[in-house]
Amino acid sequence: MTLATGRSSRWRSVRPWIGLAARLGLAAVWLAAGGSKVGDLAGSGRAVNAYQVMPYDLAMVVGAALPLVEIALGVLLLVGLATRLAAGISAALLVVFIAGIVSAWSRRLNIDCGCFGGGGELAAGQSPQYGTEILRDVGFLILAGILLTWPRTSLSIDAWLAGGHLPEEKDEQS
Repeated sequence: MTLATGRSSRWRSVRPWIGLAARLGLAAVWLAAGGSKVGDLAGSGRAVNAYQVMPYDLAMVVGAALPLVEIALGVLLLVGLATRLAAGISAALLVVFIAGIVSAWSRRLNIDCGCFGGGGELAAGQSPQYGTEILRDVGFLILAGILLTWPRTSLSIDAWLAGGHLPEEKDEQS
């Protein structure tokens, strides 16, 4: 066995576990975000409206739907079902969230992102944490990218539906 073959074999055996960590991490993010907002859908709508990028009525609908979408993504990722699709939707949402935060920052809005509940205008004397929020969401976007690239992970329904075969057991059929 050559050194390259050994590394390749080791990577194929580790990759599903790295994917599992990415999948569970992203699932936890979506479940926490959606769970923190689902009890106050009107508040979630007001948080979306604070970005001032769409009409009030549309912002309220988007804000009410968003926690439900986040919870659905979290559940799909938690069990590992339709992982690539959930990761793709996650990536798209995260890009929209990052763009929204950049937009708010560039327009000097003084708002809380509302990512994990709350949101809206900040009280006088409070400063937004846009840079930190963007970096956090970029980290989540990296997790989604890992799952887009390698969606078949350990302990997932996707792997079970494929006959229990993970990439290291079968040729790359992700």
